[in-house]
Amino acid sequence: MKARIKWVQDVMFLGESGSGHSVVMDGPEDHGGRNMGVRPMEMLLMGLGGCTSFDVMSILKKSRQDVVDCVAELDAERADAVPSVFTKIHVHFKVTGRNLKDAQVKRAVALSAEKYCSASIMLEQGGVEITHDYEIVELAES
Repeated sequence: MKARIKWVQDVMFLGESGSGHSVVMDGPEDHGGRNMGVRPMEMLLMGLGGCTSFDVMSILKKSRQDVVDCVAELDAERADAVPSVFTKIHVHFKVTGRNLKDAQVKRAVALSAEKYCSASIMLEQGGVEITHDYEIVELAES
């Protein structure tokens, strides 16, 4: 896996992935930026959310769950000192669908956290406390 980060100006950077996609990163005005892109640490948090969501949805599809929406809400705490690393991250899944089985959703979240999500496991091994929970929103039969 490769990535390329190109300085644009001030504290704005263009991140280019090895798969050919780009994202703008920028800082707040009080750090010399123009607030025109995500912060690098926000991107790291979003990467974790994307990684675990990918796993959860893949597992739920394989278990034939009728999912129509899945949102992962992440809440992170950072150290007060520099480096301001993540110390705690909580991931809350909101899974919407029809006839969803609680045991299947619980299993998907646990498997992602404990076995499949590379980002989550890497951060945990680095000392970040990561917790997960979920809620199921049941849609009426159509």
